[in-house]
Amino acid sequence: MARVLVQSTNIPSVIAGRRFGQSKGSGNTRTTVKMMCTLRSPVLRMSSFSGLRSVHALDIMARPGQDLYSKFGVVISPRRRKANRCVPKAMIERFTEKAIKVIKLAQEEAGRLGHDCVGTEQILLGLIGEGTGIAAKVLKYMRINLKDARVEVEKIVGRGSGFVQFVADEIQFNPLAKRVLELSLEEARQLGHNYIGSEHLLLGLLWERKGVAARVLENLGADPSNIRTQVIRMVGDSTEAGDVGAGQGTSGNKMPILEEYGTNLTKLAEEGKLDPVVGRQPQIERVVQILSRRTKNNPCLIGEPGVGKTAIAESLAQKIATCDVPETIEGKKVITLDMGRLIAGTKYRGEFEERLKKLMEEIKQSEEIILFIDEVHTLIGAGAAEGVIYAKNAST
Repeated sequence: MARVLVQSTNIPSVIAGRRFGQSKGSGNTRTTVKMMCTLRSPVLRMSSFSGLRSVHALDIMARPGQDLYSKFGVVISPRRRKANRCVPKAMIERFTEKAIKVIKLAQEEAGRLGHDCVGTEQILLGLIGEGTGIAAKVLKYMRINLKDARVEVEKIVGRGSGFVQFVADEIQFNPLAKRVLELSLEEARQLGHNYIGSEHLLLGLLWERKGVAARVLENLGADPSNIRTQVIRMVGDSTEAGDVGAGQGTSGNKMPILEEYGTNLTKLAEEGKLDPVVGRQPQIERVVQILSRRTKNNPCLIGEPGVGKTAIAESLAQKIATCDVPETIEGKKVITLDMGRLIAGTKYRGEFEERLKKLMEEIKQSEEIILFIDEVHTLIGAGAAEGVIYAKNAST
């Protein structure tokens, strides 16, 4: 569900709490755009909220101050980065969120079997267990399920001694698994993709025929050439171009306007470039609560300039980066919109409205964006000629 956060110090109160955009679709596929306004007032007024359920940080998420390589540290051993079993950093940066989840599930499967490294069989189990990517859909179509695959893996490799608890400095891939990752990068290049998704991992797995995964697929009656055909077909049919919506390693530029006129606060928080926020915990928790609602989910910050409204948005980004938020907004990206750049160059009537509508379409198509518009009152009358409030009309 896409969300929009906006801020202003001068805007009619009638706009506060109003839905920004409309829902599209129905049921679980509905996309809703949310809006957070900030209005001029002598003090910052937000009611306190207690009892907000927080989510423990996932191992796979980056913490402030970490780069993407550190984010992937739960999978790759820092002490073995120079070893033959290490995966190059350039490859890791191309991984989508779903591909990262596959590797995370693979290491969990290795731990469950008592193995001290990830092999091709664990990557196969991770692809099946991920459940939502193209690879999982193809394997399901081929009637390959996680239960049967686990049975076959245990028949071939057996169990180790007890359960292995993986930590960041002990994870490694065996040579065949590392080869699968290298082949997945090659598959992505051949398909013209600058990212590595679950579909590429599956294609790489099909090429590595010496691993246990190849024997498991054979025992389950799967035809590698047929699997490859189905993957290529689904990649071509997918409107998301395979696992779009990743973190640092995403597919191409799918939101050019938002990237041109916005700044990713969540990414800055992951990189440790945002200052900590002190003394606004009740307001921050209240914003998180309202954003997590199904309806009436448009929080409004009210305060004079300089009282810390923007800092609350930055704190929200920091909480998302550390997974200290409810599941409803977990993994979202807080993007701050630069209204000055958005308005700049719109000399003639209609230019700004067209740019704004394209921006709104990009936001509505995304399910992971929380857009923060600083000083939203600049939308009122922006780009208008002869006093007509075009920006307001375009955003309703």
